[in-house]
Amino acid sequence: MNLKLPPVLGGSMLIAGTAIGAGMLGLPMISAGMWFYWSTFLLVISWFCMLGSSQALLEVNLHFKPGDSFHTLTLALLGRGWSLLNGLSVAFVLYTLVYAYVSGGGSVVQHMLTPVMGIAPPRLLTSLLFGLLLAACIWWSSRAVDRFSIILMGGMVLALVMSIGGMLGGASMETILDTSGEGRFIFIWCAVSTYLTSFCFHASVPSLVKYLGHDKKAISNSLRNGTLIALVCYFVWIMAADGIIPREEFKEVIANGGNVGNLLAAAGLNLGTGLILRFLEAFSILAVATSFLGAGLGLFDYMADLCNFDNSRLGRTKTMLVTFAPPMVCGLIWPDGFLPAIGWAGLASTIWAVIVPALLLRACRLKYPDALYRAPLGRALVPILLLYGILVAVCHTLYGFNLLPMYQ
Repeated sequence: MNLKLPPVLGGSMLIAGTAIGAGMLGLPMISAGMWFYWSTFLLVISWFCMLGSSQALLEVNLHFKPGDSFHTLTLALLGRGWSLLNGLSVAFVLYTLVYAYVSGGGSVVQHMLTPVMGIAPPRLLTSLLFGLLLAACIWWSSRAVDRFSIILMGGMVLALVMSIGGMLGGASMETILDTSGEGRFIFIWCAVSTYLTSFCFHASVPSLVKYLGHDKKAISNSLRNGTLIALVCYFVWIMAADGIIPREEFKEVIANGGNVGNLLAAAGLNLGTGLILRFLEAFSILAVATSFLGAGLGLFDYMADLCNFDNSRLGRTKTMLVTFAPPMVCGLIWPDGFLPAIGWAGLASTIWAVIVPALLLRACRLKYPDALYRAPLGRALVPILLLYGILVAVCHTLYGFNLLPMYQ
């Protein structure tokens, strides 16, 4: 019997799978200053705005043929200038994310190997091994990445369920609510770009239109359901981390570099069983590896097209060097850049995931007054998205120049 998944289920899984990844590992660290209540507030605001921008992109995309890319939409409605800026922002985001995953992956590998070897192996070595192994997979073929990603995703989901379940079982409500301290609203501003990055999946909207055609209801439901799955996962993850690691201990995590390995080390000190820590380590390395493959393959294909390299072994080798050499060198020079890099990726993502969809929607409604689908909130959606995008960009720029407070 040929079992076929309902289109909405498949679309929802595509959106959730694209959104959920290594970026979520940074949420508890960037949220330590504001703690659980304000983290939940920012989580809901980020979800609402990013869902709105995806629905704006859907309204635009339905005026074009299924299969037309983000680049095609931007070029047709906003012109070459915005198309170039959009392309540069996508490339910057992908390069920054690959660097973040080299940094985060090396940190996790170092943390996992330390008890086995008795000493901490050099971060230079663990980051290099992690990056080279996954870059080699991408170099071999896209088909290899596809099959490897399926295996990693299955293991990641299992490890996520087991680790978060165990963490929640040992979590303290007093720690979650932080009755001895006070989460401060001021720390929201340094976290907004990291939260935005956690809901970035907008390049998948044209893919959904290609997959489901002009079935506006199915696509809209897929966007809503997929982002809700991500929202719930992030909420439970923050609750689990905040329930295991007391707020004061995050200061040491941040002081030690704020990398994924530092978070795992802090969690290990507060978990009652080593088994849960092993599941958490497994989830972390699988999440970073899966995200590396996704971002790395996207950047690999982008650079191959940009540089006009062919698909021969020599051509793919050239593409691999252009794609992975810069972020891997940065990962070796600045080994603890995971959390800042996720934030800078969020800054660039405001262009192609928030501001450009808002401008596309405004241009589209002027050009095509009659629409197959109308994004929610009517005329208010465009100014809401522009305000959100500008706010995130300004906040992270100020944070990057140490003009906003960071909990430490």
